[in-house]
Amino acid sequence: MTRPIRVLDLTDDLAFQAARLFVGMGADVLRVERPEAPPLRRSARLHWHAGKRVTSPTDDEQYDAQVARLVRDADVVVESGPVRRLRTPALREADPAAWQQVAHVVVTPFGLDGPRRDWLADDLVLSAAGGMAWLGGDPGRAPEPPPREQAVQLAGAHAAIGALLALVARDRTGRGQLVEISAQEAVAATLETGAIAWIHGEVVPGRTSGVYGHVAHRVFATADGHVAGGYSGSPRMWDDLLAWLVEEGEAEDLAEEQWQDVEVRWKGRPHVDEVVARFAARRTSAELAAEARRRALPWAEVTPPGALGANPQLRDREFPVRIGELEDAGFPFASPGLVRPVRLAEPVSVEDAADWVPRRAPITTRRRTAPADLPADAPALAGVRVLDLTWVLAGPYVTKTLAEHGADVVKVESSHRKDPTRFSPGMRLRPGASYDDSGYFLNFNRNKRSLALNLRDPRGQELLRALVPHVDVVVENFSPGVLAKWDLAYDQLRDLNEEVVLVSMAGVGQDGPWRSAVTFADTLAAMSGLTYETGRADRAPQGLTFGLGDMVAANAATLATLELLYAGQGGHVDLSQLEAMAASLGPAVLEAALGEPAATAPGIVVPTAGADRWLAVGAGAPADIAARAAGCDADELAADLQAQGIAAHPVRDGRDLVDLDPQLAARGFYRTLTHPIAGPVLHEGLVEHLAATPGALTAPAPLLGQHTDELLTELLGLDPAELATLHQEGVLS
Repeated sequence: MTRPIRVLDLTDDLAFQAARLFVGMGADVLRVERPEAPPLRRSARLHWHAGKRVTSPTDDEQYDAQVARLVRDADVVVESGPVRRLRTPALREADPAAWQQVAHVVVTPFGLDGPRRDWLADDLVLSAAGGMAWLGGDPGRAPEPPPREQAVQLAGAHAAIGALLALVARDRTGRGQLVEISAQEAVAATLETGAIAWIHGEVVPGRTSGVYGHVAHRVFATADGHVAGGYSGSPRMWDDLLAWLVEEGEAEDLAEEQWQDVEVRWKGRPHVDEVVARFAARRTSAELAAEARRRALPWAEVTPPGALGANPQLRDREFPVRIGELEDAGFPFASPGLVRPVRLAEPVSVEDAADWVPRRAPITTRRRTAPADLPADAPALAGVRVLDLTWVLAGPYVTKTLAEHGADVVKVESSHRKDPTRFSPGMRLRPGASYDDSGYFLNFNRNKRSLALNLRDPRGQELLRALVPHVDVVVENFSPGVLAKWDLAYDQLRDLNEEVVLVSMAGVGQDGPWRSAVTFADTLAAMSGLTYETGRADRAPQGLTFGLGDMVAANAATLATLELLYAGQGGHVDLSQLEAMAASLGPAVLEAALGEPAATAPGIVVPTAGADRWLAVGAGAPADIAARAAGCDADELAADLQAQGIAAHPVRDGRDLVDLDPQLAARGFYRTLTHPIAGPVLHEGLVEHLAATPGALTAPAPLLGQHTDELLTELLGLDPAELATLHQEGVLS
């Protein structure tokens, strides 16, 4: 890039994360504080605003004047807050010429339109409104949001993604645009099976005390703490865990033949878990986790945030950030704009940032691949082609987002490497579904083309290499070293395509002492400090029973990809899902370093009329709210509280989101695509709403190999005879 991206930060806590992510990309971030902004604790101010300059106008008139002057030389303006408190829409309307080249991002709790556009929300209320809180906690007790304000951090991440999409589009069109983010939608798009279980199977997943419903993983007590782990995945996971139990003389009856049948084991999971729990309880957390890593089994110690700095994997990869003499959680990926190890200055107060000098030259196009004949309103990534080598959730979520905004995503898959989201019966969600209409697969793989390629065959690997010169981005989540075995390590890819972007999404990264660790979502959450934060004085930590970490990592990988596309350069994004999750702890690490008590979010979740119906009420909840709520309809009481200026919202489950929520319905969040087998199916919608170059849901998820011949003809020029031979010999299967 010719100069750092200039970001004008007008956020409140609804999108603090957006501006912090831009700091992590080496952007020049100037924060203009609202006169009425509440003061932050030292840990929060350092975490969210280190690396920025901050100007503090004394009143709204001065604030507006500063923004109106500074916007002319900004690339990105991010404002967040309730609709009634936004100031940039009026400023833009008063002087539209000043905003012509700006990626103008507005983040609100519920969106700029719809019947609840004016409703207020904090993290607790958003977690309830978007369906996350419903999935956390214990049966029969109040739903619990994930710890450390994950709802607002998701909104901030999507705001940063939306800003970079707008910048990429600006390189083609020469114009900026408005990008709108609804925090409720950002949460509702991040539930894994929370809503799609209802869409496909009319099932509402409930609270399970952190015990996973579709994989045999959970949190187990040890002699001195807790570990997360289990025995799902490939057959080896069970075989090797059983061998370990047998070696230690602690297998009890699990070595008997009946338990070797996966169906019997699943039905008898409570008994299996009891045996494993006794095994874990005889060992320390560190001892068990270290031996599991040695055996390549997915187990991890439940670590408090304050201990992250001692993690040898994070230290080796220089993840922590230094702020003066303090150490904080770092950024979710290593940006070429801010090389690790990262040192940030404390927020620097300035009067008016007069050194934001005017642009010396017009914006020039960096983008390499956009066809000249694209219409002005084509999606931001039209003309970008992506080779998708991922499976399960985190990787497909990245390519889903890219595809929604116009990228041509070529999904390489095979019946020889069975993606569980296609082939696992438990993830098909709909009774009678096959691998071609699995509900889980349909939701996360729409807008993509499927290329069936047997990568166990050298000819399949050869075809894969031949595709590389025809793509801009390659996304993979293999174990470290797999691509190198196929002669497709980054250096080899670059020899084939000098400007290619390779996005690798290993659990803990491509290098470091734990690089070979086998990880699941629960083990990464345990390593990151997130699982520890779910514990309470009266209850042990619980797992997060949906793939929050997968989506957090996916958003980070998407952002890293867009950064390189905007820069017009190739590169290798070495995304560690562990680092992405640890970067979402908010000020937790600094709280420990400064000796501050853990931040407690204001608000309460109370039962309302009806079975298992709940209301989340934010700061300022009336003292009698629990008594009032008991006999009230949750929606009616929420509306009454909102009219009084108190943030409140019913706790939504998956059915509520899809069938009952008036705001999501009015904004058309759930969109119908017609699948050739499943027929009309609702899908979770887009989160980043770009006014000038909108994304869209254009096609249902493909059948396995549906576009194989089309793609190999289009990209490689293979003729029908060559294709027939490859099919016959099993290369294209």
